[in-house]
Amino acid sequence: MWNYFFGGNPSQKKELPKKAIVELREHIQMLNKKRSHLEQQINDQDSLARKYISTNKTLAKNALKRKKGYETNLMKIENQIDTLETQLTAIEGANLNLETMKAMKQGATAMKQIHGEYDIDKVETTMDDIREQVELADEISEAISRPVGNDYVDEDELDEELAMLQQEQEQEKQAVKPQAQKQAPVREETLPDFPTVNKTKPQVEEEDEDEEALKALQAEMGL
Repeated sequence: MWNYFFGGNPSQKKELPKKAIVELREHIQMLNKKRSHLEQQINDQDSLARKYISTNKTLAKNALKRKKGYETNLMKIENQIDTLETQLTAIEGANLNLETMKAMKQGATAMKQIHGEYDIDKVETTMDDIREQVELADEISEAISRPVGNDYVDEDELDEELAMLQQEQEQEKQAVKPQAQKQAPVREETLPDFPTVNKTKPQVEEEDEDEEALKALQAEMGL
C-alpha cells in the first residue's frame, strides 16, 4: 500500500487516495441501502410465516425459506460493509499520514534552506557587529549630549570638590566643639547688675569730710 502512495506519478499519487476514499464511501452507502432492504424483506417474510402458520403450513414454510435466504444475504452484506469500513479507515489514516509527512518534509526543506544561508560563525559575526554598532551609538549619543564651549564641567571634578567641602565642614565642626565646651561656664557670670547708688554715697561723703579736714589743717599751718 505504501508503494501505492509513494511510488509512480506524483499527480496520480495525489489523486488516487482521494478517489479511493470517495468510491469506498459511495459503495458503503449503497450496501447500507441494500442491508435496509434485506432487513425489510426478512420482516415481511416473518410476518407471512406467522400469518399462515395455523391456516397454510406450506405458505408459512416457504416464507421461512425466503427469510433464511434473505438473512444469509444480509450477513454477507454486513461482512462486506465491515470490510469496506475497515479499509476506508485505513486509507483515510494512511492519507492523513501522507499529508502530515509531506507537510513535515516541506518544513524540513524550508529549515534546511534557511539554515543553509548562514552558520554559527556568521551568527557570531553578526552579533559582534550589532554590539559594536550599539556601543558606537552610545558613544555618539554621549558626545552629542555634552555642553559646547566653556560651559562644559567635568562631573568627576565636581564630585571631588564636593567631597573636599564636606571634609572641611566636618573638621570645622570638630574644632568648634571643644571650644564651646570650654566657654560654656563663662555664661554663669552674665547676671543682672543691681544699682550701686547706696554703696557709693557714703564714700563720697567720706571724701568731702577728709577734704575739709585737710583744708583746716592747712589753714592752721599757714599754708
